[in-house]
This record gives sequence, structure tokens and C-alpha cells, in this order.
Amino acid sequence: MSSSAHTTLVPWLGGWSYGVLDPPLRKSFEVSLHAGTAAALIVRPPWIEHARSRRACRDGERSAAANVRAVSTKLGFMLAATAPPAFTGYAFGGRIERRLGTPPTIAVGLLAGSTALVGAELRARSAGARARTGNRCVRAERRAARSATSAGALDGLAIGIAQSLALAPGVSRSGASIAAARARGFSRRDADLLSWVAGLPVIGGAALLQGWRLVRTGAARELRLPLALGASAAFASTLASARLLGPTRRAASLGACAAYRVALAALVLGRTRRGIR
Repeated sequence: MSSSAHTTLVPWLGGWSYGVLDPPLRKSFEVSLHAGTAAALIVRPPWIEHARSRRACRDGERSAAANVRAVSTKLGFMLAATAPPAFTGYAFGGRIERRLGTPPTIAVGLLAGSTALVGAELRARSAGARARTGNRCVRAERRAARSATSAGALDGLAIGIAQSLALAPGVSRSGASIAAARARGFSRRDADLLSWVAGLPVIGGAALLQGWRLVRTGAARELRLPLALGASAAFASTLASARLLGPTRRAASLGACAAYRVALAALVLGRTRRGIR
């Protein structure tokens, strides 16, 4: 959905005075939200709610936890997936946010992310239909779809570039990663798993880096209570959504997410066209 987009758009649509705050104070609050989210994802990783309805069609099929261990220990994949967003965020993060953090540019990012997600999904479905072998063991995903455990350095690089593009507000990190993985031939569930395995180090590292910068400059001292409340709210809501949205539900909701992003972008562009600030 893009958390950076909603952090800007919700106050803007609500007519709040959030936008007039000093940039360091806004950044402090946003860092607190990301820190709360990262802490919740570490406490309860997204793949812990393994879908029990998945049918095991071959002997020895591994669980989601085993797949996570297998992928996260692949040094080539992890380096290729995390190095591009780490470098881009460190070198250009501030400029990207300043130039692309306005409501109209965020709306463009929402539309671009939806287009990429839908395009990758259609491409994956077309490839699956061509490779159909008649195996009915898996309903929604054809056996031709790749497993997360087959991910290599080139797959990691594709996901890493997608995560770099997601630094633009409105381009969801998770959505961009899933689109890249789907374009590389992974099933919906495995694309979702790869997105989180590659994304957690980026989310946690970004929160730590930005938090350290804020502590060093002292920008967060004036708003300790609001920052703590924001972090706590993000922590609690992330835990709740991780429990409610297991792998199966997340995989089935891609179309709804794309439609929501298009609707939100249309709302923002409509208000901008009417001159509403």
C-alpha cells in the first residue's frame, strides 16, 4: 500500500496541519512509525501464519519457516536484494523524499506501482497457462511456478532494484518486490515470502539509520510522547494485521490492493486538479 504515501496523504486529505511542521519533526514521527513496524515484524514475522490449507503435493515439502531459513542463508541473494536499496537510500533518500513527496507525485507513484503489480501478475499467469501440464494438485498456482528456495543472485538483484524504486513515496516496497518476483516466475506465495525476507533487513536498517541521525541532531526531543504513541500504535497494528493476513490472504489480495491504489491516486489527483491544498 506504501506507508510513506499514507503518512503524507492522510493528513493532507484530512486537512490537518501536519504538513506545516518542520521537516525534522515530521521525519521524527515517520521514523517512530517505521521503528514500531520493524519491531513488530521481528517479533512476529509475516510468514509465521503459515496457511494450513495448502496441500502438500509431493513428499518432503518444506514449511514456510524452512523456506525462510533456506533463502535467508543464501549470501548472493541477500546481498543482491539489500545492497541496491541500502545504497540508494543512504545516498539519495533525502533528495527523493523532497522532490517526490508531494501529493501529485505520490499519486503517480501509486499508479506506477499498481501498473507494475498488475503487469507482472498477468505475465505470470500467461506463463503458467502456457506451461500447464494438467497437474491439478495446486489450484491457484501451477507447478511450473518457481519456489522461493530456487532464488539466486539475479532474482535478488531484481528484488533489490524494485526496493530501490520503492524509495519514491507511493511505490510500495512490498508491492514492488512482489511484482519483481512474479516477473521472475515465482508463485504468489513465494513472491510474498521473498519480499519479506529481503525487506526486513532494509526496513530495520532504515529505521536504525534514521533514528540514529535524529538522536544525534536532537530533533526528536520535543515530541517524545507523540513519538512513543506513534511507535506503539504502529507496533500494535502491525501485529494485528500480521495475524489476520496470512500468506494465503495476502496472495489473494493483490488485485484489491492494486484497485485501492488506483482509487486513492484518482482521489488525490482530483483534489489537486480542483486546487485543494
